[in-house]
Amino acid sequence: MLKNSLNDAVLDIKNQEFIETNLNTDIGQLLLKKNLNTSVDLKLLIEQIEAKKRCQKKLPIWFSTKNIYYPNKLNIEQTSSEITAKYKASLVSGKALIDLTGGFGVDCYYFSKQIEQVYHCEIDSNLSNIVEHNYKQLNTKNISCIAKSGITTLKKDEKLYDWIYIDPSRRDESKGKVFLLKDCLPNVPEHIKLLFEHSKNIMIKTSPLLDISSGISELNHVKTIHSIAVNNEVKELLWILEQDYKGQIEIKTVNITKEDNQIFNFYLNEESSTTAELSMPLTYLYEPNAAILKTGAFNILAKKLSLKKLHKHSHLYTSDSLLDFPGRCFKISNVIDYNKKKFKREFNSVKANVTTRNFPESVQQIRKKLNLKDGGNDYLFFTKNKEDKTIIIITIKV
Repeated sequence: MLKNSLNDAVLDIKNQEFIETNLNTDIGQLLLKKNLNTSVDLKLLIEQIEAKKRCQKKLPIWFSTKNIYYPNKLNIEQTSSEITAKYKASLVSGKALIDLTGGFGVDCYYFSKQIEQVYHCEIDSNLSNIVEHNYKQLNTKNISCIAKSGITTLKKDEKLYDWIYIDPSRRDESKGKVFLLKDCLPNVPEHIKLLFEHSKNIMIKTSPLLDISSGISELNHVKTIHSIAVNNEVKELLWILEQDYKGQIEIKTVNITKEDNQIFNFYLNEESSTTAELSMPLTYLYEPNAAILKTGAFNILAKKLSLKKLHKHSHLYTSDSLLDFPGRCFKISNVIDYNKKKFKREFNSVKANVTTRNFPESVQQIRKKLNLKDGGNDYLFFTKNKEDKTIIIITIKV
């Protein structure tokens, strides 16, 4: 039975059937209907429909499980996806983990596959009750839900944990987004001493918009930073802190795709001490995935994979032999100066996929100027060569 202001009538068979039947119904049309056979307020059922729809791709296990109770859309937007939660869970092990900012409980669900006992702290008692109910539907028995602030729980707690996990809220009191850790809730840098009193291992999830150098300056004992992308979109940064760690910081990047996981790892000091060799375009062109670009691994990438850069600031790479590369690979068919007449003479199609890197004009400006539509099999890179000249590299995808 759901407690507090949650309406357990939502879980009645008829209301659950109504939600399922109307998942793809236009919400505007649904609101206009009268005499609907529902035992709860229609707006509440519509909130359930909208939240559940958002879970279809992001949280397929929740979506396909019966009698799941959904919170508001914002909670679904802010929660980890199952894909990133699985990745996080692969990094932990042990007897006990506490999640100080439990939210909708997706991370805890996957942590519970690796950890003997998981504690889910959530200051919103209604959301805590929803999560507790849903874990029962998911047949998960080793997660304890605590309807309190995680920081408050630790202050009153003498337990030791193998891991502490925290995903600080990135919205301020006026609901604006914030990007410094000290401006998030809870303020992690302020509570680092408390966290290390209860665990030797801390995992912090932050927005991909957080500047890595800024995060390092705010935190102590950072051991590893994970840059996690899904289908070439960076979803989150993970910070692993280890008590008393003073060594070099390792950066791990992963781009999770349907085909495989593209992985590239390096140590932060390697990038600052490495200079990439420059070259004119050779046979193949490489574009790093978003997880790598986020970390600034521009020179060490070239060194480790024996590649050459086109320009110091372009972050495009080239080689004569085809390599297994963590990103997109292209075969170069032509390289021409950026000149409208030359382009029309050398390129016959009216369609192309356009990318700019270190280029003075936008994709939209280029399309208008060269009368190019989006699509086709050709990939055009507008960039600068090592002599600082603007060029067009005509390629096809490998």
